[in-house]
Amino acid sequence: MNPAGAVALVTGASSGIGEAVARALADGGATVIAAARRLDRLERLSGVEPLALDVTRDEEVAAALDRIRARHGRLDILVNAAGVMMSAAVADAKTGDWRRIIETNLLGLMNVTHAALPLMRAAGSGHIFNVSSISGRLANVGSPAYAASKNGVGAFTESLRKECVKYGIRVTLLMPGLVDTELFMHVEDPAVRARFGAMMESMTVLQPRDIAAVVVFALTQPQHVSISEVVIRPTEQIE
Repeated sequence: MNPAGAVALVTGASSGIGEAVARALADGGATVIAAARRLDRLERLSGVEPLALDVTRDEEVAAALDRIRARHGRLDILVNAAGVMMSAAVADAKTGDWRRIIETNLLGLMNVTHAALPLMRAAGSGHIFNVSSISGRLANVGSPAYAASKNGVGAFTESLRKECVKYGIRVTLLMPGLVDTELFMHVEDPAVRARFGAMMESMTVLQPRDIAAVVVFALTQPQHVSISEVVIRPTEQIE
């Protein structure tokens, strides 16, 4: 699929990976609906349609897809990049933070996909990208709920991939390692923050544009080629 002329929805587009993907697709000629809760951030992005969206609210998700259907009549690309990370050891964690992580990272992704899929099925084509994390494979102390949410994203994506084969829809799971984003600003636990800080200072970490390049690569492969899973780490990252 060539981004030029395609209609794309990117969640979590106000910063980080979502923002970088929205920019890359827009630069490639796609019509990009850039969605996130922080509308003021989205309005600074050039060449996109800003859309205020909280992926945890079913009514907002439904309204967003109705708007896309009415304005564009189709959806070719979906990039689920909305996510949060509040890290703490199990004994020290706030269960409300766990709920927010699961509702955003997993249920929000599932809700957006559920609402978007009928448009792609009707067209008999499309490409869905779900942003997970290397934490979905390798859970470490201090981020149990985040790891659980990303593990769930992996399981959901594999089931979705198998379901979508008969509709001509490709599905790609992205599992980045350390990326320089705002995600780590949500970490309140001093010990966990220090561990992440030390890891990031010890290597040249990925930039959001590196993940965006992977999206464009997978997207532009021939239709018979499905890049189903991608693990992308900094060269120096061991874990």
